[in-house]
Amino acid sequence: MAATYLRQAKHVLALLAAVLVLLVAPPAAHAEPDEEGGSKTLRAQLESAAKGHVQAKQKLEASKKRQVTLKAALKQAQGKTAELSGRVQEIAGRSYRQGRLTTMTMLLGSTSPDALIDRMLSLDQMAQVDGRALAGYRDAATIAEKATKAIELEIKEQQKQVTVMAKKKQQAQDALAAAGGGQVAGGFVSANSPLAKAAPRNSDGSWPGEGCTVDDPTTGGCITPRLLNAHRQAQAAGFKRYTSCFSQRASGEHPQGKACDYSAAAGGFQNVNASGGDRTYGNNLAAFFVKNADRLGVMYVIWYRQIWLPGSGWRTYNGGSGGPAAAHTNHVHLSIL
Repeated sequence: MAATYLRQAKHVLALLAAVLVLLVAPPAAHAEPDEEGGSKTLRAQLESAAKGHVQAKQKLEASKKRQVTLKAALKQAQGKTAELSGRVQEIAGRSYRQGRLTTMTMLLGSTSPDALIDRMLSLDQMAQVDGRALAGYRDAATIAEKATKAIELEIKEQQKQVTVMAKKKQQAQDALAAAGGGQVAGGFVSANSPLAKAAPRNSDGSWPGEGCTVDDPTTGGCITPRLLNAHRQAQAAGFKRYTSCFSQRASGEHPQGKACDYSAAAGGFQNVNASGGDRTYGNNLAAFFVKNADRLGVMYVIWYRQIWLPGSGWRTYNGGSGGPAAAHTNHVHLSIL
């Protein structure tokens, strides 16, 4: 009996010792932030708003480029018709004055075989010149008409995309407001932020679809090529503190390889609000991503209770309870399209 009690006592002591170790052991210096605050619904709304805004903006810009090309074609066609209008009027006037029998009359009026041949050549040359002038005028007028109609369609397309952009901006603001944020914020902007190397785009200016296909240099998982470019550009700009990109989470961009968390502290993620040089580091990093948002394909940036989205700019962000990780006061979050 005594031996049994002794064995039980040893098990209890061992369990207590293990609990004490867990209680007093310091957290790992590079432990990833927990779920970063905000609901799955909020993240889905922000992603939809950001992607929709960027796509509409790309379509708007593409339409404006097409309109410039069409205007150039219209101007050239109008110049051609103006140049040929005098010739066309001359042909029309001559046809009216001389009538349909002009050619036969001219031939019958020849006084010799040589004169007949000369007149036939003259008539043929005149017909060729008249034909080219009329065809050129007709083609130029057709081009001008088509260009005018196409320009009208492009204007309607631009109005449509402007409306879409406004709706997506409102969608983001409504989602943030529902979570207790969304007010205009001062944000983080620096005119001295260096320019990043742009990520590849499609020929029409849109962003190619990308999967989690390249090795994540920060965690050993996978990320998209566009996120890898953004991460490398940040490092090249001097932002080399601890970073964690891919991670298995319930939602968001991290498990898709489309997001990174950048520690404000040099030693890794800390469960405290960044201050002093650490906060300055975060400010500068957030400003770098925003300045290069169009070059890197940034979907949104979160830092120190604020979020930047394309079209909305910096807005207040409420990550809910969860301390510095949820408030994003100990790390900068980057999500890529």
